[in-house]
Amino acid sequence: MPHYLRRRVDGASYFFTVVTYRRRRLFDKDIARRCLREAFLYVQREWPFEQFAVVLLPDHLHAIWTMPPEDSDFSIRWANIKRTFSKRWIAEGGGDLVVSGNAARHRQRGVWQPRFWEHMIRSEQELYAYRDYVHLNPVRHGYVNDPLDWRWSSVHQHLKRGWLSSDWTSWSPIEARVE
Repeated sequence: MPHYLRRRVDGASYFFTVVTYRRRRLFDKDIARRCLREAFLYVQREWPFEQFAVVLLPDHLHAIWTMPPEDSDFSIRWANIKRTFSKRWIAEGGGDLVVSGNAARHRQRGVWQPRFWEHMIRSEQELYAYRDYVHLNPVRHGYVNDPLDWRWSSVHQHLKRGWLSSDWTSWSPIEARVE
């Protein structure tokens, strides 16, 4: 079994990608979005973190978090978000997919892919590049032509707070092209 090394720095900011099991389209359903929101709120109360940016697509999400000072354990947060979501989702009748015998022995459910992908952000320039990537992701996947047309994105909060201007896509270094 591979051993994954994660770079952990107290108080650092990280970009994450978290994917549903077999890329199952869960988050095009209101109930799944509600269960995920509740899971995030629960985990943020128990294990605080600041969420700078997030986008929710039907089969995955991207997020940028800043960890609290003297804390770098983002893994416990994701494990609890996934666990809390899965319990609520299944209780609401959402169900899970069949997993292999080995995965079942490790108590994995067919809701999320195991693990997640993370990248520690090393500069302010990199933070804004990843923020643009997050907000442009629905365009890249062909769900919308304009990131402002995607409801499940923090782009709307960033515009409201003045962190982005309405023409930000014209000067962002990230290209919004369909993959």
